[in-house]
Amino acid sequence: MTNKEIARNFQLLGSIMELHGENPFKIRSYQNAYRTLRALEQPLAGMADEEIAAIKGVGSAISGKIRELLETGRMQTLEKYKAKTPEGIQEMLGIKGFGPKKIMAVWKGLGVESVGELLYAVNENRLVELKGFGQKTQEELKKQLEYYQRSKNKFHYAALEAEAEALLAGVQALLPAARISLCGAIRRRENVLECIELLIAGAGPIDILFDKGLLEKQGEQGGAILAKSAEGLPVSLHHCAPEAFGSQLFRNTGGKAFLEAFFRRFPSADIGGLAEERAVFEKAGIPYLAPELREQEWGLELAIGGSLPVLIEEQDIKGVLHAHSTYSDGGHSLRSMAMYARELGYEYLGITDHSRSAFYANGLQPERLFQQWEEIEALNRELAPFRIFKGIESDILNDGSLDYEEEILRGFDFVIASVHSNLRMDEAKATQRLIAAIENPYTRILGHPTGRLLLSREGYPIGHKKVIDACAENGVAIELNANPYRLDLDWSWIPYALEKNVLISINPDAHSLEGIRDIHFGLLSARKGGLTAAMCLNAKGTGAFEEWLARRGG
Repeated sequence: MTNKEIARNFQLLGSIMELHGENPFKIRSYQNAYRTLRALEQPLAGMADEEIAAIKGVGSAISGKIRELLETGRMQTLEKYKAKTPEGIQEMLGIKGFGPKKIMAVWKGLGVESVGELLYAVNENRLVELKGFGQKTQEELKKQLEYYQRSKNKFHYAALEAEAEALLAGVQALLPAARISLCGAIRRRENVLECIELLIAGAGPIDILFDKGLLEKQGEQGGAILAKSAEGLPVSLHHCAPEAFGSQLFRNTGGKAFLEAFFRRFPSADIGGLAEERAVFEKAGIPYLAPELREQEWGLELAIGGSLPVLIEEQDIKGVLHAHSTYSDGGHSLRSMAMYARELGYEYLGITDHSRSAFYANGLQPERLFQQWEEIEALNRELAPFRIFKGIESDILNDGSLDYEEEILRGFDFVIASVHSNLRMDEAKATQRLIAAIENPYTRILGHPTGRLLLSREGYPIGHKKVIDACAENGVAIELNANPYRLDLDWSWIPYALEKNVLISINPDAHSLEGIRDIHFGLLSARKGGLTAAMCLNAKGTGAFEEWLARRGG
């Protein structure tokens, strides 16, 4: 073990002890040991115990821990503290500018235990209520967190989309005669990506991309050139002749399961040397399949059976359901959220601030709820024909009941029922909890069914078919939470929901004006599941949505 590795163990020990409010003198001694050992030129591995103990600022106690590390690779004291500290909290210690005191504040104050949960809390504007956090601190932390997430091996689709589009334009500018397209998982609009994939069809070399500094070459793998963008993001380049562009775009777009199924079903189809991708489908005798549907075999089955859906488009969305304002934990006023939704061309806004049990999110007590209703009525008179619907995101309590008494629930236009607490449930309990909420006559939409946070927190296990069946029986729609950190309901369950005639609502869960635009990411995910405008709740216009609300139980 090198000196620097040993030093980092003491740095981590000091930081974790600070998280737990331990003796400041001991903490300082370990932090000093870190600085001393890191700068030490003589290898500790070759020194006697007496020599190590004689190093200024070390002493016999720290010397013993160094010897323990050298002989076993572990330090018992550090392991003790690591055992009582969630891994996600330990990971936060690696975030620049986010020290133990601030980590302790979000851990104990908000119950945040991972980097992904922390970024989500930042996006929901929750840190500003904590001591030591202001708006500026929160914004700076968001930048640091996004950088940290980008430095890992996987990325939310939203983290790569803009860079991919910019890269596409940059490559086209340097290779004006070439045909260029995104391919791979990013073209299929996968929720989570490992890189940006591009296909370039041109007769000449592509060295200019590296010579001009647009990309930095990293190597080659499986016939692709691996590179990094100027932002340090991973890029995979595929290069082919112009006359093979269509064939290669098809091969480099489809998911493994889809491609295996395609070549098994059409073994004699000659799809080589085709300049246009649509020609591949013509050779197979099936209709063109949108890239989003080329993930699994079921998409191919739809094409073969002549039952391809007309996928929902952004212009089909008529209203914004699931948005928060400054009444709870949103960053903008009710008026601002409504005005912005109208400016974006939507017909209505379903405002759904948090219910009273969500104390961590400034959930609405009845008196503030009634105040909001009065403001909604006034704004509706002012902004007509734009409409604000009185909604709430009600916490699903441990027994599956909703927040508020029936007389209050009766006053809402609609209720989104969501789980926010006690997430460590087994499948049976989680499923029954959701079904109980679905069966409540005031529930109209089931919010983010599994509570997952992509790349951060797995959702609690649920019996998806039982939950969807319950929604079908009770006329409850299911939310596809469009926040790119959630995208929950997962798109892979949309086909079953459609089979059961359950509507999907593409909801931004917006905590700010810009958060409304997250509908874009939810829509891309919904298309992967074959969602049509007819089966999307908020693709209904104002009148049709009102009619649906009036039909309790269906």
